[in-house]
Amino acid sequence: MDQDIDNTQIAADIQADTPNEILLAALKLFAEKGYFNTSLGDIAKAADIKATSTIYQHFGDKQAIALKLYESIFDNLNVSIDEIRRKSQKSSEQLHGIVDLFFKLTDDAPYIMQFLLVLNTSEFLPKQNPILETPAFAKVVKIIQSGIRAGEIRNIDPILATTYFFGIINNTLRMVLNGELDKKAEVYQPQTWLAAWNLIAKKSTCF
Repeated sequence: MDQDIDNTQIAADIQADTPNEILLAALKLFAEKGYFNTSLGDIAKAADIKATSTIYQHFGDKQAIALKLYESIFDNLNVSIDEIRRKSQKSSEQLHGIVDLFFKLTDDAPYIMQFLLVLNTSEFLPKQNPILETPAFAKVVKIIQSGIRAGEIRNIDPILATTYFFGIINNTLRMVLNGELDKKAEVYQPQTWLAAWNLIAKKSTCF
């Protein structure tokens, strides 16, 4: 089992039994090789399972594994965003908390962030909502809307503001995940936060 994934809050519901060993193995392989280049045999081998029939018993097929990962990751992300929102009323601080979470996950649980930011899930989970249409990111849009009403964020379309803000965040994290930036994500966090926040802030603010 990958210790980084095991230690992260976003994957706290994945425990060390057979179905979840399969999920962890699949997550790592999907991130490293891509969904279509990963076979059930690869997953069985990585999970130290002797027969692929064991996977069928728990999930049925590879797409079902990917769907379970998708649901688990976004369910936990949704909970994490709720917790961040409860800690502060200011949109700037809530967004900062979400950025902190994303950068921490990139360093501590890179396979999860590969799944979120690098894999094109619409190719193998076409019936699932795009990331910006998930309940978790609907809450992010509400944070942006609240910031506009409070005068923290410029009066622009909330979807555009969300796209501008997370465009900078996500592109930076993708560069870390792909090795285009050679240091840990935390090194780039302060300057990335400032660039993203100042793009949407009504008045530039330093943290």
